[in-house]
Amino acid sequence: QVHLVESGGGLVQAGDSLRLSCAASGLTFSTYCMGWFRQAPEKERECVAAISWSGSSTAYADSVKGRFTISRDNAKNTVYLHMNSLKPDDTAVYYCAARRGPALSGLRSLYNYWGQGTQVTVSS
Repeated sequence: QVHLVESGGGLVQAGDSLRLSCAASGLTFSTYCMGWFRQAPEKERECVAAISWSGSSTAYADSVKGRFTISRDNAKNTVYLHMNSLKPDDTAVYYCAARRGPALSGLRSLYNYWGQGTQVTVSS
């Protein structure tokens, strides 16, 4: 059974940094593209970052480009989201997701497995 477990969320002030982690089990991690999504109240879930199975390719939403960095450690079956210069608009539940195959994607429907989410709250 596949499990994705996020951690690292919390309450921070604007301008602070956080690092989210997502530990994967029950799948051959190195054969999955990974993504970080977020969902704010009354908004659609959106992809903020994705990384290819090797880690050689990444992509970001315009709203986080230059502030967030996605990375992965295939030896630890873990994907990370480093978030800098956080803004109140970044407040959301953050989910990691796994997509079988090499090509990264921002489309929610293409992801096979999801974590339970971790709350990030940024106060002004």
